[in-house]
Amino acid sequence: MLSNKSLSIAVWPSGADQYDRAVKLARRLNIPLVQTETREYEFLLFCSANGLGLKQTGKNGLRPIMISFTNPTMIYRLKHGGGRGQALARAVGLKKGWQPAVIDATAGLGRDGFILASLGCQVHMLERSPILAVLLEDALLRAEHSKLTAGIIKEHLQFSHTDSMEFLQNLRSQDYPDVIYLDPMYPERTKSSLVKKEMRMLRRVAGDDKDAAELLTIALGCIRNRVVVKRPRLASTLGKIRPSHQITGKTSRFDVYLI
Repeated sequence: MLSNKSLSIAVWPSGADQYDRAVKLARRLNIPLVQTETREYEFLLFCSANGLGLKQTGKNGLRPIMISFTNPTMIYRLKHGGGRGQALARAVGLKKGWQPAVIDATAGLGRDGFILASLGCQVHMLERSPILAVLLEDALLRAEHSKLTAGIIKEHLQFSHTDSMEFLQNLRSQDYPDVIYLDPMYPERTKSSLVKKEMRMLRRVAGDDKDAAELLTIALGCIRNRVVVKRPRLASTLGKIRPSHQITGKTSRFDVYLI
């Protein structure tokens, strides 16, 4: 069931062969089912032969989102993204002989968590947004059927649709991960064109993570090694706790909190 009651969204089967799937999805999310593409709702969660996608309706609607771990962009990143030398890997402390267990507590589109899994980390993705959760589940299922990514999913990655704060607070100490990774949706302070259209769309669907600072505090009590928070390069740190160090890239920054 949707947590964002103000979200105007329906499920749409884009082909006749997708009808049964769309019915089940609409019932699961407790949202309307429409038979044809319509502008009656702000968003359509569409079922297609290629996968599950999210479309914003209207003349100013943005390009549809369909998460994929097997598209050319992701495959190129897997092969040429820098391996253990890339900023993400360095931030979680990945090195020869140590492949940490990671909880990605704000999975979102799942890209960073998937990259970490591809590098050998044991990754558990958590996502509380029902819409993002079903999109992620669909993408992971499709990736399981690709020879290029099936091994990553089966051996290094699991996913749960859950509230991260509740999940972490219920963890037993013997189940604490080495690393908790946070990439919260922060409140937008500007309507600058530099903000990715994709992120504006996701913010509308999933909402801002206004409790991100509280999540960081909880995460710091549930780890064996560190918490890593991804932030825009020029953004302030999350909450009042100072990071141990930072790894800065062109557009983003990783704040590392060691224990």
